[in-house]
Amino acid sequence: MPSEESRHEVSTRRDTLKYGGILAASLALAGCSDLAGQNETTAPSATESYSVELSPVGEVTFDEIPSNVMAYSPHYADMLVALGHDDALNSLGFPDGYGQTLSYFFEPFDGVDFDVNGLTELFSNGSFDKEVLYELDSDVHLMDPAWASTFDGWDKTDTDEIRDNVGPWFGNRYSRQHASPTEKWADGYRYYTIWELTEKVAAVFQEEDRFEALQAEYEDLYATIRANLPPENERPTVGLVTYYDDTFHPYRISGPGFGKAHTRPLGARDAFANSDRTYAENYEAGYDFEGMFEIDPDVILHNFAVTPFYDWEAVVDAIENDPLGQELTAIRNDRFYASGQSFQGPLQTLLQLEMTAKQVYPEQFGEWPRYETGDSYPEFDDDEQLFDHERVANIVSGEF
Repeated sequence: MPSEESRHEVSTRRDTLKYGGILAASLALAGCSDLAGQNETTAPSATESYSVELSPVGEVTFDEIPSNVMAYSPHYADMLVALGHDDALNSLGFPDGYGQTLSYFFEPFDGVDFDVNGLTELFSNGSFDKEVLYELDSDVHLMDPAWASTFDGWDKTDTDEIRDNVGPWFGNRYSRQHASPTEKWADGYRYYTIWELTEKVAAVFQEEDRFEALQAEYEDLYATIRANLPPENERPTVGLVTYYDDTFHPYRISGPGFGKAHTRPLGARDAFANSDRTYAENYEAGYDFEGMFEIDPDVILHNFAVTPFYDWEAVVDAIENDPLGQELTAIRNDRFYASGQSFQGPLQTLLQLEMTAKQVYPEQFGEWPRYETGDSYPEFDDDEQLFDHERVANIVSGEF
C-alpha cells in the first residue's frame, strides 16, 4: 500500500475534484440532507448500562455491548462490518445472496471481508420462524418490528413476545423509501437517513468514534461530487429500473429514503419523475419496450444488477435483441449499467455513490468499467478513486 506521504505526493482525481470546488463543497454540505445529526447517546463507563432511542422501538437499554446479534437485511450486516462487530452476527434473511453482494462491494477494502459460514438463514417458506429466534437467543434483533409483524403468521403480539422473552428489536425498515408502516405502528413513526440510522446502531455497539470517522469520509465524498456536477441543463436523463417478465419496472432516482442515497445526491434529471408507474406508486406497474422507448433515458441503471438476484447477461441479451430495445439511446451509446441496491449500509453507500457518479458523469468523475456476472467491485488507482479506499479500510479495521 502507498504510504501517507506518497499519497500526498500524487495529484489525484480525488484531490483535484476536492480542492477545485472547495467553496461549492462548503455550500453543499451546509444543505446536505443525507447527513446525520449529533449523537444523543452519552457513552457509559465499562460498568454502566446505557440507552439508545430509535423509532419505532423507543428507548432500548443495554447492560453490555451485544455479542450475539440477529439481522435480517444486508444494510445491518454492512453496519456491523463497518463498526467492527460483524463477528457478533448470527443470521441473515438470505445469507448466501446477501453475502455475495456484500463481498462484491467490500473488495476494494484491504483486510475487510464478509464470511457467511455459520449464519442461520432466517427466510423460509415465505416467512420466518419465531422458534428460530428463540434458538438464536440474540442479545438484539437488528430488524424493524413494524416490518417483522407483516410476515405471514406474525403480528405485533409476536414481536412483543420476542422482545420480552428473547431480546429487543432495534431497526427501522420504512426509512428505505419512506413507506408507511401498518396502522398499529404508524403513529409517531420517524424516518432516518442511512447515516442517522448507522449512528444509532453505532451507539448500541459503543462505536461512536468509528462512526464519526466514516461519516467524515462520506461528507467529503458528498461535497466533492456536489461541487463538480455539470450545470443542470447539461445533466443526462437517468432511468433507474429493474427488468423482468419483458417489462421495465421503474424507480425514481430522486425519491426519498436511504434506498436512493447513491442516486439522489447526483442531481441528474429523473426520467420517471412524473411517472405513476414507479415502485413507490405502483409496485406491479411498468413499461413495455414501446413505453420505454417513448421515455428513452440517456442513461439506464439496473437496480440490484450486481446482486445474485438477477442474471445480468440474460437481462442485457433480452434488451439488446429486442427491435425496440436495441434502439434505446442508452443501449446504442453503451450507457446501460449494472447498478447497486437500495439496502445499503454506510460502506455500500460510499461505494455506490462513487459507482453511480462514474456511471452518470464519466467526464467529471472517470469511466465505469463494464460489469459481468461474478465480477468484484473494480479496483481503481488512487487518482481514480473519489474517496480514499485505504483510509476507509483502516477505519473499519480500527485504525483511525
